[in-house]
Amino acid sequence: MSHVKAGGTAKNVKDSPGQRLGVKVFGGQKIRTGQIIVRQVGMTKRPGKGAKASRNFTIHAERDGIVGFKTRKVRRFTGKTVRRTEVTVE
Repeated sequence: MSHVKAGGTAKNVKDSPGQRLGVKVFGGQKIRTGQIIVRQVGMTKRPGKGAKASRNFTIHAERDGIVGFKTRKVRRFTGKTVRRTEVTVE
């Protein structure tokens, strides 16, 4: 009887594709209304003047202009202040 004994099942072999997150348009570059500036999970970067966040935290341009990034202090619910990057379209 020439056969191979049972080898069991393979685990941890599934892999999901990347989500293509990150900054799509950098500071100083031109952008048009509705284009995506940042794709992110959670509110790591915040929308400022001329930008808006959608339901999945993607930041879009509200108007044509030039993208800018600046850091500012934001107060959390606990009262602690933390630095966050603000995305603007001027």
